[in-house]
Amino acid sequence: MSKVALLYAPKGGSVEVAAKRVEKLYDGAQLDVIEISNFDVQNLMAYDHFILGCSTVGAESWEDADSDNEWDRFFHDIEERNISLKGKKVAIFGLGNQILYPEHFVDAMQILKKESEKAGAKVIGYWPTEGYDFTDSEAVVDDKFVGLALDEDNEDELSDQRISEWLKIVKPELE
Repeated sequence: MSKVALLYAPKGGSVEVAAKRVEKLYDGAQLDVIEISNFDVQNLMAYDHFILGCSTVGAESWEDADSDNEWDRFFHDIEERNISLKGKKVAIFGLGNQILYPEHFVDAMQILKKESEKAGAKVIGYWPTEGYDFTDSEAVVDDKFVGLALDEDNEDELSDQRISEWLKIVKPELE
């Protein structure tokens, strides 16, 4: 059985709540849940595959982010240390608010996808856009999100069902 790390940021709030939901619904398999500020990228090789969780950040905000952006630091460390994720699979979930930010709903998932692929990983777990009410998202490719989109602010009652259905897709590929 594969060893999988669920890495998430930021700490606290909806992303951490969603990470705990994923952990609970992952159903007994080996899954280490770690907030990325507590994770040393040197430990990436100890894992076979990854689940990454993030909150919505518009691309322009990400690129202009200061040193408080944990994901930016994480991928910078991977690149700086020349760590390859070749042969590893990455599944992504992202949180957003489709009512307040309908033009940037879960944009950050696309950034995690690009950075993961740049490091050599294969991104899995694309998710249908049906059932959401947004106008645009950088995380949509070929009419699917590049990972699981969650809206804890407006549709938290759907999160467990969405996570369970998404895990049916990704878990077999991670094991």
